[in-house]
Amino acid sequence: MTAEAKTKERPLADAMIAIPGGTFRMGSDDHYPEEKPSHRVTVDRFFIDPAPVTNAQFRAFVEATGHVTFAEIAPDPKDYPGALPHMLKAGSLVFTPPGHPVDTRDWSQWWAFKFRANWRRPYGPGSSIKGLDDHPVVHVAYADAEAYARWAGKELPTEAEWEFAARGGLEGTEFAWGDEFNPDGREMANTWQGQFPAENLMTDGYLRTSPVGAFPANGYGLYDMIGNVWEWTSDWWSTRHPADAPKACCVPENPRGGPVDASFDPRMPNVRIPRKVLKGGSHLCAPNYCRRYRPAARHAEPIDTSTSHVGFRCVRRISAEPAASMQEGG
Repeated sequence: MTAEAKTKERPLADAMIAIPGGTFRMGSDDHYPEEKPSHRVTVDRFFIDPAPVTNAQFRAFVEATGHVTFAEIAPDPKDYPGALPHMLKAGSLVFTPPGHPVDTRDWSQWWAFKFRANWRRPYGPGSSIKGLDDHPVVHVAYADAEAYARWAGKELPTEAEWEFAARGGLEGTEFAWGDEFNPDGREMANTWQGQFPAENLMTDGYLRTSPVGAFPANGYGLYDMIGNVWEWTSDWWSTRHPADAPKACCVPENPRGGPVDASFDPRMPNVRIPRKVLKGGSHLCAPNYCRRYRPAARHAEPIDTSTSHVGFRCVRRISAEPAASMQEGG
């Protein structure tokens, strides 16, 4: 197989960044209840993608495998008892700003399920990803992210791995870059400026997603660990973290999350859907609504759901390799 063919077949492994691993304090006692309690966790060294998987990378996967995403397949009525028949069509959730102030307790005021919305048509029929090759792929359900990772010879990160990487070597800071959200007035991530969801001041320069790498990298050289798009992890959702270990000898090593979580879909009360942990926040996180643009923040996402603000990145675990091989591109 030629080098060109290998490139077309799957992403190059040497684009990944080496993360040293170590013990850190995961979670936070200062914000949302699901982030509590702060507790010590140890993760082994690993490699991680420097940025979320892009439209161009995902297209290469689809062209190589013929993969059809969850959003492109009409739901099976047997899986959604009680659902309205006219809603059982292929599509995905698209952020649709209301243009006027609304009750922020009602997410249906700014989310719309649009038929035929998918990774190729991120805003629904008539839209496209032309000119967005370097933007994160969106409208990917958990199974889509997992399928890409398998094809690439990688895995999805655990919540602990993701958070350790997002902190960039900083211990105990609020954000991935320190304790100030806008140091010296500088926008450090693609988040929402203004009163969500009606007013977007766009002081960071972007209305929706941004090209990966448009904002500064963290201490490990990773881009968009905060903002732009939420990212899937492999952990099942839990409403709280476990308690901190009483002794250093008992600190969890490489935790893989709790038992399978499932919640009722508010649109279909008879359907119970398992949820995974999302990390990182997105371009829709705003001070007046969702302050989850922090490494400790977390969010539950049903595995059968895709949206216009959720993407992913991958890891490769190399704990069996000697420390000397831990180099960028190794």
